[in-house]
Amino acid sequence: MVGKKSGKALLREEGLERTDNNMEQSSWPVIQPINQKNYYVDFLKRDEQFLAVRTQQDEARLRMIKNAKDRDRALAHGGKVNEDGDVDMDEDDEEEEDEISAGNRTIVIHPGSENLRIGLASDLLPKTVPMVIARRAQMSEMEEDDGEPAPKRRKLDSGLVEPVPEKRFGEAFAAKFVAASNELKVRMRMNKLKVLPQSRDMVVSYNRRATYETINEHNDTMHIDWTDVSKEPTYVAGNAALRIPDESKPRYKLHWPIRHGWVNEKDYDSTRNLYNDIGLIIEDSVRTELKLEIRTRKDWAQYNCVIVIPDYYERTYVTHLLDLAIQDLGLARVCFIQESLAASFGAGYTTTCVVDIGAQKTSVCCVEDGMVIENSRVNLKFGGHDVTDQFVKMIIYNHFPYADVNLKRRYDWLLANELKKKYSTIVEPDISVQLYDFHLRAPRQDTRKYSFKIYDEVALPSLTLFRPELFDHKGKLDGRRRLISKSYDTYDGKANDPTSTAQGEILKALVPPEPVPEALKPRPNGINGLVRDETDSRRPSIARIQELENGTPTPSGASSPIRRATPPIDNGTPRHTENGTPMPGDDSLLRPGGDDTMMDTTEHHYPTPQQQDPFYLERRDDILPIYPLAYAITSSINHAARGSPAKTKDLYNSLLLVGGASKTAGMGAHMEITLQGILAETGYSREVVVSRPPRELDPEVVTWKGGAVFGRMSKTNDSWVTPFLYERLGERVLASKLMWAW
Repeated sequence: MVGKKSGKALLREEGLERTDNNMEQSSWPVIQPINQKNYYVDFLKRDEQFLAVRTQQDEARLRMIKNAKDRDRALAHGGKVNEDGDVDMDEDDEEEEDEISAGNRTIVIHPGSENLRIGLASDLLPKTVPMVIARRAQMSEMEEDDGEPAPKRRKLDSGLVEPVPEKRFGEAFAAKFVAASNELKVRMRMNKLKVLPQSRDMVVSYNRRATYETINEHNDTMHIDWTDVSKEPTYVAGNAALRIPDESKPRYKLHWPIRHGWVNEKDYDSTRNLYNDIGLIIEDSVRTELKLEIRTRKDWAQYNCVIVIPDYYERTYVTHLLDLAIQDLGLARVCFIQESLAASFGAGYTTTCVVDIGAQKTSVCCVEDGMVIENSRVNLKFGGHDVTDQFVKMIIYNHFPYADVNLKRRYDWLLANELKKKYSTIVEPDISVQLYDFHLRAPRQDTRKYSFKIYDEVALPSLTLFRPELFDHKGKLDGRRRLISKSYDTYDGKANDPTSTAQGEILKALVPPEPVPEALKPRPNGINGLVRDETDSRRPSIARIQELENGTPTPSGASSPIRRATPPIDNGTPRHTENGTPMPGDDSLLRPGGDDTMMDTTEHHYPTPQQQDPFYLERRDDILPIYPLAYAITSSINHAARGSPAKTKDLYNSLLLVGGASKTAGMGAHMEITLQGILAETGYSREVVVSRPPRELDPEVVTWKGGAVFGRMSKTNDSWVTPFLYERLGERVLASKLMWAW
């Protein structure tokens, strides 16, 4: 048959005929023909078609036109023409003037876990403001919970507080304190330092007999001006809030919008009130601390803002801050930078592992060539506040003359932080019986001067950062996700908050293991990589942290910075009780390493972190990330280097220690020796170098300083979000403006 073949015949010849399974043609699904005119449409295929990119190019074009006009104007006023036909202009001076002008109009905000650091980008140092606001209430925080003090004391059956200081915080704390003190003595003797056998008895004997001296207010040159609330202001923010008397009339209660690196959902009734308090603290700080004459929304529109956010942030937190800055405050432009990247800018590092020990959270993150390595981010929920709590317990245990210390009482909280900052040290030659004094200043009372002796309480609380399970972590997860839910993707409905394989590894290590059947339990000879003592009824301790690459353990031990564990020895092996309390003679807390003082991973009984599982990413709001600081650093570097020896050496060779709690004397040296002990068998121990910020820069302000540097980059910073873009694109604009994957 001669003629045009049907489409079905052509499909049969080419082998493309679809089987209909004896179905009627009428039952086939209706497929609409493709509109072929759309094949060659370039819609959303070029950068210029995105509004955020197009406005950025328009700004560059306007800048180029302005420069051309300036060149013509200079030529008209007798400027010289060079060989290229351009007018000789001092571009360095112009750039410097642009940076100074941008710095004078740029506010840099770094909300920490307890303090807010704020200042203009042109300032040398920022202002530090407590992230707290006081509002009128029926009772202060000291009077809540029936006046229960903090730290919580043990009570007798009669309801009275335990009179013996050694028993005031329970037997578990006493055992931990005594064991840690004995370990410190052993270590000091091994380092050939003199340790008096009756040091603690000398401290207790003096403190029992110590009394105070009364100083009249007019003779106290350092008296405190307490905040007057007789006019009943609606709120008081910052430092003034901490100086409101606890028994003021009317009563004021302190609210901390950010706790432990999270927004404080426990003490607030609505999300709006929570972020409204954050905005009020920022506004009050700008007016009172920076002395800027900002009264109306038009005044705010003259300033730009750089906001420093955590590395392991939550998307809802960032979007709320963006809405607060543009909609509520009315700033001209806003951009964001992550804490570790800002710290590397402030310290002048290009490749580094940033260890930030803050007041209530500790973060570890690696930075390479100006970019944060996402899978290296680790966020732990302990810091300087826990050190203060531990410090108060220890000095009360040793019969501190002012035994009525209550961290819920505002002037006691200020006193405890002052004593901790002034006397804490990890430098072992400085650990000895010392005589100090302090002044207790309370509202409407004469100043009292106390003398007291102190011994190893100056070192043990800070050393607990390397064994954080000794801290008290009760209540840190209370109220979590009560007001603010997770961020979910609009299209697939999955949680889209940032993830980190290093953080997921740690979270999985903290989950109690499921019961193991008898047939699968490891044997004493070390089958399945476990070291097990049959006489020990505790769960088996997995003694090696594996380095993961694509979910597969690296076969070579030399490429992993974590040393393999040695089998436990029956005699002299450090032991722990069921709840993790070090037993007498266990020096695992304070042995950082060396030939004769090698720290062994079997002493810690932490399960081996496994490959990241989505199950643990979903449960990360239910698991409190508490993990030894040294091992968190090694885990972060493992996931950043991904088996590269060169990158691993670079990161260990450039550890940057920042944060307020890192200012303890000897912290960097102790961390360095601890890591060297952990890495003794990997070949990386010699590469470990813990650095302080250069140019004697305060570790507390390094991150803010990096944000200030970022804010002055007028020509290279393309991360600014304007009200025009936010009005039209909303939070979607962050996907085009942030320097990292949103």
